[in-house]
Amino acid sequence: MMIHDITEKVGKKPARKRIGRGEASGQGGTAGRGHKGAKSRAGYSRRPAFEGGQMPITRRLPKRGFSNFNFRTEYHIVNLRDLEARVDDGATVDATSLSKLGLIRNDRQPLKVLGDGEITKKLIITAAKFSKAAKEKIEKAGGTATEAGPTKWIRANAPVGKKRQRRLDAQKSGGAVVAPAKTEES
Repeated sequence: MMIHDITEKVGKKPARKRIGRGEASGQGGTAGRGHKGAKSRAGYSRRPAFEGGQMPITRRLPKRGFSNFNFRTEYHIVNLRDLEARVDDGATVDATSLSKLGLIRNDRQPLKVLGDGEITKKLIITAAKFSKAAKEKIEKAGGTATEAGPTKWIRANAPVGKKRQRRLDAQKSGGAVVAPAKTEES
């Protein structure tokens, strides 16, 4: 008799333990749950990180420092080899066109172009950021790489104060925000 003949007769899975079906089963009595207490009852559950009522470690340790984790900017990333394969020569490329092509999920996040791969097509690319290598390769191929940073969101019907008016004027003119000179009256 061979081992494969034995396993064929026995079957694939061992029979499951029938817990709590009398003392003779070997899993009767407390059914493997120990004696009394909340953990032995049906329906017991404990919230994650519960430490039995003692002061939890998260409250025993002091909070120190600051993290910028919640304020980071996440970018959609596209490499030059992907643009070479999927975009026609002379095309205008931005986040919206790439989301239609399926290279990025949507155009809600800013776009960053990386220089992995080679590019031979003349493309007009607008993105929030370019890697140094990507910019060089695009310009070497005869294309243009335009950085368009994210615009600051301002409520449409917000009242316009002096500071905000100066900022809006500076954005229109493309210059820096200049504070007015202080006079003796102010």
